[in-house]
Amino acid sequence: MRYAGIDIGSRTIELVTVDDRGEQQDSLQTETGFDPIAQAKELIAKVKFDHITATGYGRSLFEIAFDSSTVTEIKAHATGAWTLFPEALGVLDIGGQDSKAISLRNDGRVKKFEMNDRCAAGTGKFLEIMAKSLGYGLDEFGTEALLAETDINISSMCTVFAESEVTSLIAKGENRREIARGVHESVVRRAAAMVNRVAGEGDIVFTGGVGKNPCIVSLLVEKLGRSVFIPDDPQAMGAFGAALLTWQANSGQ
Repeated sequence: MRYAGIDIGSRTIELVTVDDRGEQQDSLQTETGFDPIAQAKELIAKVKFDHITATGYGRSLFEIAFDSSTVTEIKAHATGAWTLFPEALGVLDIGGQDSKAISLRNDGRVKKFEMNDRCAAGTGKFLEIMAKSLGYGLDEFGTEALLAETDINISSMCTVFAESEVTSLIAKGENRREIARGVHESVVRRAAAMVNRVAGEGDIVFTGGVGKNPCIVSLLVEKLGRSVFIPDDPQAMGAFGAALLTWQANSGQ
């Protein structure tokens, strides 16, 4: 038997399957695009599974289209993160359009959480826009920011105002890397504050696509002053958690 989890996010869709021991087998990703259900159909056609659970912002659409079970992103990320790092007491998930901090009980269940989904500030979309404003590709943005010797403070967290602020700094001839470092600092200040409010102590698991950004990771460790674990594929943690919950629900675990 194989059990699948699909995370239909605002930017990408991830699909993960686990076997009857709860061990990961398949992991696929595609762009969400303008028709997430069509994209999801193409993805699930590539793997074999017996049961599936959807999570992410598009989970309700998937539930209707495929008559599947669903689970919240909070529970999915908590389950995936705690399974890989059972010593952790918190999760920080920064995705394309939202960010969330989760506090875990010792058994991995969600204790409490806080979510920012009302604006793009502090999310992957924010970083993408700032990278473009500075002439960097998203994949190189964090690496270049790490090379800066100092940072230039970015006071605006609203995406529109921050982009205007960055443009103004570029016009003044300020160093691109230092501006980039300042952008990363502004994201980490916001994320660390949210983590400290929700999960004030213990190790943290960093999930979501922004977990691939080396500057964000480095600054977060420095700001929190505690261990921050990064899964091999942080972007797939929601789908992995949903797959595990599918396995648990259908195999008597």
